[in-house]
Formats: sequence, C-alpha cells, structure tokens
Amino acid sequence: MSTLRDLQRELENKANDLSKLQKDIAKNHQVRKKYTVQLGENELVLKELDLLKDDANVYKLIGPVLVKQDLAEANANVRKRIEYISAELKRLDATVQDLEEKQNSKKDTILKLQQRIQSLQAGKGKA
Repeated sequence: MSTLRDLQRELENKANDLSKLQKDIAKNHQVRKKYTVQLGENELVLKELDLLKDDANVYKLIGPVLVKQDLAEANANVRKRIEYISAELKRLDATVQDLEEKQNSKKDTILKLQQRIQSLQAGKGKA
C-alpha cells in the first residue's frame, strides 16, 4: 500500500516539475518575442541609415536630448546591436529546445507513473 502512496507522491513531484518547466518555456517565449521586435526595429534603422548620404546629419536620443552622431558610428552601433540581438535569439532558441526536450521527458515519466498507479489500483480492486 505504501508503494501506491509513494508513486502518487512521485507523480505529484513530477507534475510540479513539469509545471515549472512550462512556466520557464512561456517566459522564454516572451523574452524571445521582445528580442524579435527589437531586431526588426534595428534592421529598419539600419536600412534607413543605409539610405543616407555620407554628409547627412544623424542624431541619437540620449534621455530628453538629441545628440549629433557620426553616421559611421551610428551604423556600427546598430550593426553591433543587431549582432548581439541575433546571438541572444540563438541562445534563447537553444534554451527553449532544451526545455521542450525536458518537458517531453517529464510528460513521458508522468504517463508511465500514471499507468503504474492505475495498474496497482486495478490489481487492488480485484483482490
């Protein structure tokens, strides 16, 4: 009889672990969405900068003030930002993939535990 109780306790723990994994995946997806938006914005800025002539005035918003910035410097900064965001997106994708694999493994474990519990309960019912 303690075996059934142990299995149920283990099932509860695994279900809590699964819930935690699902929350991590959801949080990861939200962060990824934010980075995807930032990437799009920065790529748009880069396209706009590429349209400018070399002698064009470029300003950067720092707090409430617009500060004049060199076009080449602005271009380099935006490219670095795009590089950084792209690297973060790759990292997040790898993390999500890992979390999803763990989630699938937990689901399998939970399913097997549920089947063991059911077979124990069925065996107990017959006795």
